[in-house]
Amino acid sequence: MQFVITAYDGPDKLAKRMEVRPRHLANMASIDGKVLCAGGLLDDEGQMKGSVMVMEFEDRAKFDAYLAAEPYVTEGVWEDVRVERMNVVLLNGEKLV
Repeated sequence: MQFVITAYDGPDKLAKRMEVRPRHLANMASIDGKVLCAGGLLDDEGQMKGSVMVMEFEDRAKFDAYLAAEPYVTEGVWEDVRVERMNVVLLNGEKLV
């Protein structure tokens, strides 16, 4: 199952995001192969204001367990988290389906 996460930081959370970022990146590295694509959302000044991630998990329960332990969630960086199922058709220019 593939999921797209669109998560927006709370107000004035840039400093907190940068503090938590090493733990967020280490967490993503620890679930090798689950992250298909990830990056920061930028405001008009080029500052990070949130994240978009495309991830693949065996089922929703495993995804939910990941999200519950995500440092940007547990440490209060992300305020508005939206999750939708996704069907990835192209990955790195290669057709999957």
